[in-house]
Amino acid sequence: MSIADLRREYSSRALDEGDVDRDPVRQFRRWFDEALAAELVDANAMTLATASATGRPSARIVLLKEVDEAGFVFFTNYESAKAADLAANPHACLLFFWVELERQVRITGTVERVSREASEEYFRSRPLESRIGAWASPQSTVLEGREILEARVRALTTQYADGDVPLPAFWGGYRVRPEELEFWQGRPSRLHDRLRYRRVDSDWRLERLSP
Repeated sequence: MSIADLRREYSSRALDEGDVDRDPVRQFRRWFDEALAAELVDANAMTLATASATGRPSARIVLLKEVDEAGFVFFTNYESAKAADLAANPHACLLFFWVELERQVRITGTVERVSREASEEYFRSRPLESRIGAWASPQSTVLEGREILEARVRALTTQYADGDVPLPAFWGGYRVRPEELEFWQGRPSRLHDRLRYRRVDSDWRLERLSP
Protein backbone atom coordinates (compact mmCIF):
# COMPACT_ATOMS: atom_id res chain seq x y z
CA MET A 1 0.00 0.00 0.00
CA SER A 2 1.30 3.45 -0.89
CA ILE A 3 1.41 6.29 1.62
CA ALA A 4 -1.21 8.10 -0.47
CA ASP A 5 -3.65 5.24 0.16
CA LEU A 6 -3.40 5.49 3.96
CA ARG A 7 -6.69 6.86 5.25
CA ARG A 8 -9.48 6.19 7.71
CA GLU A 9 -12.88 7.60 8.49
CA TYR A 10 -13.52 9.86 11.49
CA SER A 11 -16.95 9.35 12.96
CA SER A 12 -16.90 9.12 16.76
CA ARG A 13 -18.64 12.40 17.68
CA ALA A 14 -19.48 15.99 16.72
CA LEU A 15 -18.49 19.45 17.93
CA ASP A 16 -21.27 22.05 18.07
CA GLU A 17 -21.21 25.67 19.13
CA GLY A 18 -24.03 25.08 21.57
CA ASP A 19 -22.11 22.38 23.41
CA VAL A 20 -18.84 24.18 24.10
CA ASP A 21 -17.87 26.49 26.95
CA ARG A 22 -17.68 30.16 26.01
CA ASP A 23 -14.26 30.28 27.67
CA PRO A 24 -11.65 28.41 25.59
CA VAL A 25 -9.43 27.52 28.54
CA ARG A 26 -12.35 25.90 30.32
CA GLN A 27 -13.21 24.10 27.09
CA PHE A 28 -9.61 22.90 26.85
CA ARG A 29 -9.77 21.59 30.42
CA ARG A 30 -12.98 19.74 29.56
CA TRP A 31 -11.32 17.99 26.62
CA PHE A 32 -8.12 17.39 28.56
CA ASP A 33 -10.04 15.77 31.40
CA GLU A 34 -11.76 13.52 28.85
CA ALA A 35 -8.35 12.57 27.42
CA LEU A 36 -7.16 11.66 30.93
CA ALA A 37 -10.35 9.71 31.63
CA ALA A 38 -9.77 7.76 28.41
CA GLU A 39 -6.31 6.88 29.77
CA LEU A 40 -4.54 8.12 26.68
CA VAL A 41 -0.76 7.71 26.71
CA ASP A 42 0.97 11.05 27.34
CA ALA A 43 -2.23 13.09 27.09
CA ASN A 44 -0.20 16.17 28.05
CA ALA A 45 2.27 15.76 25.17
CA MET A 46 2.10 18.67 22.74
CA THR A 47 3.98 19.84 19.69
CA LEU A 48 5.70 23.16 20.29
CA ALA A 49 6.37 25.07 17.07
CA THR A 50 8.70 28.06 17.10
CA ALA A 51 10.47 30.18 14.51
CA SER A 52 13.82 31.89 14.46
CA ALA A 53 14.34 35.61 13.90
CA THR A 54 14.64 34.86 10.17
CA GLY A 55 11.45 32.82 10.13
CA ARG A 56 12.98 29.34 10.00
CA PRO A 57 10.46 27.02 11.70
CA SER A 58 11.19 24.24 14.17
CA ALA A 59 8.93 21.84 16.08
CA ARG A 60 9.32 19.27 18.84
CA ILE A 61 7.26 17.49 21.50
CA VAL A 62 7.19 18.95 25.01
CA LEU A 63 4.93 18.26 28.00
CA LEU A 64 2.23 20.55 29.33
CA LYS A 65 2.77 21.03 33.06
CA GLU A 66 0.20 23.69 33.96
CA VAL A 67 -2.78 25.43 32.41
CA ASP A 68 -4.88 28.29 33.77
CA GLU A 69 -6.43 31.51 32.55
CA ALA A 70 -2.94 32.99 32.13
CA GLY A 71 -1.80 30.31 29.68
CA PHE A 72 -0.10 27.00 29.03
CA VAL A 73 3.18 26.20 30.80
CA PHE A 74 6.10 23.94 29.92
CA PHE A 75 9.67 23.69 31.25
CA THR A 76 12.98 23.41 29.44
CA ASN A 77 16.61 24.52 29.23
CA TYR A 78 16.88 28.27 28.64
CA GLU A 79 19.99 27.67 26.50
CA SER A 80 18.33 25.16 24.15
CA ALA A 81 17.47 25.66 20.47
CA LYS A 82 13.81 26.29 21.30
CA ALA A 83 14.82 28.92 23.84
CA ALA A 84 17.00 30.68 21.26
CA ASP A 85 14.00 30.80 18.93
CA LEU A 86 11.77 32.20 21.66
CA ALA A 87 14.33 34.83 22.64
CA ALA A 88 14.41 36.07 19.05
CA ASN A 89 10.72 35.58 18.28
CA PRO A 90 8.48 35.22 21.36
CA HIS A 91 5.55 33.65 19.53
CA ALA A 92 4.67 29.96 19.40
CA CYS A 93 2.06 27.41 18.46
CA LEU A 94 1.05 24.38 20.53
CA LEU A 95 -0.71 21.36 19.08
CA PHE A 96 -2.37 18.52 20.97
CA PHE A 97 -3.44 15.48 18.93
CA TRP A 98 -5.53 12.90 20.75
CA VAL A 99 -5.88 10.36 17.97
CA GLU A 100 -8.06 7.93 19.92
CA LEU A 101 -10.63 10.70 20.48
CA GLU A 102 -10.20 12.03 16.91
CA ARG A 103 -9.41 15.47 18.34
CA GLN A 104 -6.86 18.23 17.96
CA VAL A 105 -6.37 21.50 19.81
CA ARG A 106 -4.18 24.20 18.28
CA ILE A 107 -3.08 27.17 20.41
CA THR A 108 -1.18 30.23 19.20
CA GLY A 109 0.08 33.09 21.30
CA THR A 110 2.94 35.02 22.80
CA VAL A 111 5.50 33.45 25.11
CA GLU A 112 7.07 34.62 28.34
CA ARG A 113 9.15 33.05 31.08
CA VAL A 114 7.39 32.07 34.27
CA SER A 115 8.67 33.43 37.57
CA ARG A 116 11.78 31.99 39.13
CA GLU A 117 9.66 30.92 42.10
CA ALA A 118 7.33 28.92 39.83
CA SER A 119 10.29 27.23 38.15
CA GLU A 120 11.79 26.42 41.55
CA GLU A 121 8.54 24.89 42.77
CA TYR A 122 8.18 22.66 39.73
CA PHE A 123 11.87 21.70 39.65
CA ARG A 124 11.68 20.53 43.28
CA SER A 125 8.75 18.27 42.38
CA ARG A 126 10.71 16.40 39.70
CA PRO A 127 12.32 13.00 40.33
CA LEU A 128 15.94 13.17 41.48
CA GLU A 129 17.17 11.65 38.21
CA SER A 130 15.39 14.34 36.18
CA ARG A 131 16.86 17.13 38.30
CA ILE A 132 20.35 15.71 37.81
CA GLY A 133 19.64 15.29 34.10
CA ALA A 134 18.83 18.99 33.80
CA TRP A 135 22.33 19.81 35.06
CA ALA A 136 24.04 17.08 33.02
CA SER A 137 22.73 17.99 29.58
CA PRO A 138 23.69 21.24 27.80
CA GLN A 139 20.62 20.76 25.64
CA SER A 140 20.90 21.09 21.84
CA THR A 141 24.72 21.28 21.86
CA VAL A 142 26.86 18.74 19.99
CA LEU A 143 27.70 15.68 22.11
CA GLU A 144 30.76 13.69 21.06
CA GLY A 145 29.46 10.49 22.63
CA ARG A 146 26.83 9.23 25.06
CA GLU A 147 29.56 8.12 27.46
CA ILE A 148 30.35 11.81 28.08
CA LEU A 149 26.76 12.46 29.13
CA GLU A 150 26.69 9.36 31.34
CA ALA A 151 29.96 10.42 33.00
CA ARG A 152 28.44 13.80 33.82
CA VAL A 153 25.41 12.08 35.35
CA ARG A 154 27.64 9.87 37.53
CA ALA A 155 29.65 12.86 38.72
CA LEU A 156 26.55 14.89 39.52
CA THR A 157 24.92 11.93 41.28
CA THR A 158 27.95 11.81 43.57
CA GLN A 159 27.99 15.59 44.02
CA TYR A 160 24.32 15.67 45.01
CA ALA A 161 24.24 12.41 46.94
CA ASP A 162 22.05 14.06 49.57
CA GLY A 163 19.35 14.64 46.93
CA ASP A 164 19.42 18.43 47.33
CA VAL A 165 19.81 19.40 43.66
CA PRO A 166 19.47 23.17 43.14
CA LEU A 167 17.57 24.73 40.26
CA PRO A 168 20.03 25.58 37.47
CA ALA A 169 20.11 29.22 36.42
CA PHE A 170 19.69 28.05 32.83
CA TRP A 171 16.50 26.04 33.40
CA GLY A 172 12.88 27.04 33.91
CA GLY A 173 9.40 27.48 32.54
CA TYR A 174 7.67 29.28 29.71
CA ARG A 175 4.04 30.32 29.49
CA VAL A 176 2.22 30.54 26.17
CA ARG A 177 -0.43 33.24 26.51
CA PRO A 178 -3.15 32.24 24.05
CA GLU A 179 -4.50 34.58 21.40
CA GLU A 180 -6.27 31.88 19.37
CA LEU A 181 -7.42 28.35 20.20
CA GLU A 182 -8.88 25.98 17.63
CA PHE A 183 -10.75 22.82 18.59
CA TRP A 184 -10.91 20.17 15.85
CA GLN A 185 -13.17 17.14 15.89
CA GLY A 186 -12.81 14.53 13.17
CA ARG A 187 -15.98 13.93 11.11
CA PRO A 188 -16.93 11.66 8.19
CA SER A 189 -15.82 12.47 4.63
CA ARG A 190 -13.21 14.91 5.95
CA LEU A 191 -15.99 17.40 6.78
CA HIS A 192 -14.44 18.01 10.18
CA ASP A 193 -15.77 20.34 12.86
CA ARG A 194 -13.45 23.27 13.58
CA LEU A 195 -14.30 25.87 16.22
CA ARG A 196 -11.91 28.75 16.77
CA TYR A 197 -11.77 31.12 19.71
CA ARG A 198 -10.10 34.40 18.83
CA ARG A 199 -9.27 37.06 21.40
CA VAL A 200 -10.88 40.39 20.55
CA ASP A 201 -10.00 43.11 23.05
CA SER A 202 -10.65 41.48 26.44
CA ASP A 203 -13.16 38.88 25.23
CA TRP A 204 -13.23 35.72 23.13
CA ARG A 205 -15.02 35.43 19.79
CA LEU A 206 -16.17 31.95 18.78
CA GLU A 207 -16.17 31.13 15.06
CA ARG A 208 -16.72 28.01 12.96
CA LEU A 209 -14.08 27.39 10.30
CA SER A 210 -14.51 25.48 7.08
CA PRO A 211 -12.99 21.99 7.31
